Amino acid sequence: MERGDHVAQDAIDQAIHRAEPHLSLLTMGIPGNAAMAVLAGAMLIHGIQPGPKVITEQPALFWGVIASMWVGNMMLLVISLPLVGLWAKALETPYRVMAPVIGLTCCVGVLAVSNSLVALWLMLGFGIVGYALAKLGCEPAPMMLGFILGPLMEENFRRAMLISGGHAAVFVERPVSAVLLGGALLLLLLVVAPGIRRPRAPVPVER
Repeated sequence: MERGDHVAQDAIDQAIHRAEPHLSLLTMGIPGNAAMAVLAGAMLIHGIQPGPKVITEQPALFWGVIASMWVGNMMLLVISLPLVGLWAKALETPYRVMAPVIGLTCCVGVLAVSNSLVALWLMLGFGIVGYALAKLGCEPAPMMLGFILGPLMEENFRRAMLISGGHAAVFVERPVSAVLLGGALLLLLLVVAPGIRRPRAPVPVER
């Protein structure tokens, strides 16, 4: 019975973990991970502003996303159980075989969509940049969030400055904005402080 309880708890945790990025994107307009940042970018390209108004202004999109989750999970269940052995064998494929196949598939996809060599070179260039960033240990999620949330922050900052007549104190005059800015500053300090307080390695002294 105890094992069954653990399984149920793990299932609930996984469901919440998978649904949280979608909820934050559709309700607050904040992507929860890199995949949701890509989805937010696609929505902005099509003129759809992620946020709480999506449910009322774009009900077909909202309920379409919900329906796609149900359909996707059912298809995953139907496909994964009979072919679990095949997927396990696919994981054993050497990287030297998988890498050319993945690269060729990406090239074919770009040419099929745009039929442009410029788009192909752009894809290759961004692939090289992504590989370099991965080797340097850079996380893709913050960069994607910056690309998506940066223009929104600039637009709203400009709007607030126009409303206040150019006075930056408008961000701390209201309790809500002051609390949010204080919380953001506190989180930034909590992230940066351990790196500053970390003791430096002793410098070797030549004798």
